[in-house]
Amino acid sequence: MKSSGFVFASWLAASVASAAPVYQPVPAAPACPRDGLGNVFAKLDAGQEVKIAYFGGSITAAAGWRPKTLQWFQQTWPNAKVSEIHAAIGGTGSDLGVYRLQQDVLRHKPDLIFVEFAVNDGGTLPEDIWRAMEGIVRQVWRQDPNIDICYVYTYRDGYEKDLNQGNNPRAASADEMLAQHYGIPSINVALRVAEMLRDGTMLVRPAKDADGKPLPPAPGVMLFSSGDGVHPNDEAHGVYRDVIAAALQQFRPLSKPGPHQLKEPFIADHWEAARLVPLQPSMLSGGWSKLLADHRFAKSFGRLMPEIWEATQPGESITFRFSGKGVKLYDLVGPDGGQAMVTVDTKTRGPVPRFDSYCTYHRLQTMTVAANLEPGVHEVRIEIDPKQPDRTPAAKQEKDYPNHDPKKYDGTAMRVGALLLLGGNGTLVWAQQRVPSGVAALLIATVPFWIVLLDWLWQKGKRPGSRVVGGLSLGFAGIILLLGQ
Repeated sequence: MKSSGFVFASWLAASVASAAPVYQPVPAAPACPRDGLGNVFAKLDAGQEVKIAYFGGSITAAAGWRPKTLQWFQQTWPNAKVSEIHAAIGGTGSDLGVYRLQQDVLRHKPDLIFVEFAVNDGGTLPEDIWRAMEGIVRQVWRQDPNIDICYVYTYRDGYEKDLNQGNNPRAASADEMLAQHYGIPSINVALRVAEMLRDGTMLVRPAKDADGKPLPPAPGVMLFSSGDGVHPNDEAHGVYRDVIAAALQQFRPLSKPGPHQLKEPFIADHWEAARLVPLQPSMLSGGWSKLLADHRFAKSFGRLMPEIWEATQPGESITFRFSGKGVKLYDLVGPDGGQAMVTVDTKTRGPVPRFDSYCTYHRLQTMTVAANLEPGVHEVRIEIDPKQPDRTPAAKQEKDYPNHDPKKYDGTAMRVGALLLLGGNGTLVWAQQRVPSGVAALLIATVPFWIVLLDWLWQKGKRPGSRVVGGLSLGFAGIILLLGQ
């Protein structure tokens, strides 16, 4: 059977890295310098141009600690030209971040990346956090080992339970285990919030009177948020800035410039191979069109989704072949969103709605097409279903609003920006339109060899050990088997 050689060759990917670590809660600390931020401090002190990327969710996207710390950098190093790379998207975690890293961060050539995903990763298993977060680290340092990374842990209501016992919440603990492995510094602004809540100088949200109206806080007491217990108000964002600034000053004398080393993987099946792959016209049926730059969706989402393809009629489809473990759509959901039937290797499921109870407006989202696939080349077809999803949960929220138009919730639209490909080679999404699958499988089977070779020679990593050599030998035996069939 032709696929057996490819499966055998690809098996080595799991044999060249260590087994998954065991999660343990990690003690909370205001700041952990580890290997420091020597490269960015050297450029700041020399008065050079410095680009700081802010990579996270809505807490980072807000006009809060991000612009406040940027201003602090500019005031502290007035001779340097400090600018930001705004790469935060509300409601998203590291599971999307690992795919969009190249497009939203690395292509802009940052000197420092603040990574803030712990709150939005709060419901994610540690193993999945490690897969995505390690993928981010390895992509960054594979491209440029002189880029500094710093983790930032923000607060949400309830985190004080773990923090008051001396431990980080689960997502931050998982991040800390990874940070310790790679020497990545971290700053815990949530710990300061917990301390202020404990000593009575801060309230998570305002108290309410008998009529349910919010009461002003007592003199000397700061309000963290206006209600949700997650998104700080401006004054609390100032606390975040002050904690981060103090930590950076602590890191400064301890940091030495130099390239960061890509160590042995922390978890075997990390997502370094996650890629965002643009749609190609050859994948699309005739009813799709690329939105122009002056379209309202292009204006709203173009910073993070440079291309948006739209189809509004049932039967319109996306068809492609790819090699990898899984694939998603990077798309928009909204009031007129339709639903799709998804076929992967002749197996069909659906309908998958591009609408949910929050869709009173349009927003960025992802749609899982396939996951945990066997190695090999897979065929995908995504087709707009003629039936519409249930609009009731969102439509009810607006039915009594002035000027409510029920036509807002009518449509079968899909708007897609890219494919999110896990594993394999992103170029094969295009190549599989033209390259025989056997040749593609052979190309994929040799990828681990080149990764090991580049890591050893170009990145000056550790000399491959006996286990790695053994795994490669088994893999090349599989390649020989593949060629012989």
